[in-house]
Amino acid sequence: MADKHKRNSENVLGKYFVDDQCIACDACVVEAPKFFAMNDKEGRAYVKKQPITEKEIEECENALTGCPVEAIGNDGD
Repeated sequence: MADKHKRNSENVLGKYFVDDQCIACDACVVEAPKFFAMNDKEGRAYVKKQPITEKEIEECENALTGCPVEAIGNDGD
């Protein structure tokens, strides 16, 4: 389970975040490219935009459930 206290500093503030467990597999970026991006230099993903609509939230939830290391959380600030 993702830890909001270990979130990547590049995440925009909000409910969704990526923490330091990210292995740069790109699954979240493929699933929800509008909301997740990859920092290739650091080797980790981050949330670049928070979802607003139900459809957008669904996209982020799909990315969360598809993360193989549970590095995405939905209980952020």
